[in-house]
Amino acid sequence: MIDAIDFQLIAAVQAGLPIAARPYAAIAEQLAITEQDVIERLARLKTQGLIKRWGVVVKHRQLGYRANAMIVMDVPDEWVARVGALISQQACVNLCYQRPRQGEVWPYNLYCMIHGKSREVVLEQWAELRHACNLCEYPFEVLFSRRCFKQRGALYARPIANGDGLSPSLAGQSRAEEIKNKLSFGMGFA
Repeated sequence: MIDAIDFQLIAAVQAGLPIAARPYAAIAEQLAITEQDVIERLARLKTQGLIKRWGVVVKHRQLGYRANAMIVMDVPDEWVARVGALISQQACVNLCYQRPRQGEVWPYNLYCMIHGKSREVVLEQWAELRHACNLCEYPFEVLFSRRCFKQRGALYARPIANGDGLSPSLAGQSRAEEIKNKLSFGMGFA
């Protein structure tokens, strides 16, 4: 079971951890609990499935990486896990995941993201990766981003005026059910 402090904790961490030597202590001070309590609560929320995963959102453009491409590939289903594991080990790959094909319109089932300081660098990295991972036989497309969207994780707790930092439940659901439902429908998947 989760309580009001858990909801406040979710609201506090969903926008990112504070830049501090001890970010959990900073959150604890904000919530009037101990640093250890923050750590234990976050661990419990993760175990319960209310926090699906921790991840870092790197704002690559601010670091000088102006080009990024999603590489989409059509890999035989029986090879996707093996090829995906191999690709994800490459230093130039930021993420790699499988998605279902959408018939002849979209025959791709394996995706990976590569960031670089220029399009040329990204294309060079992709060429090296293709050869290193023996991907030359698989159909692919390189899709460069045209613009940068807001980068953040999913938001689950919304501030309201009643002082608890949370939104009321929707359609009679408890807030825990609402959060679990959002996660189960993929809203928390990156």
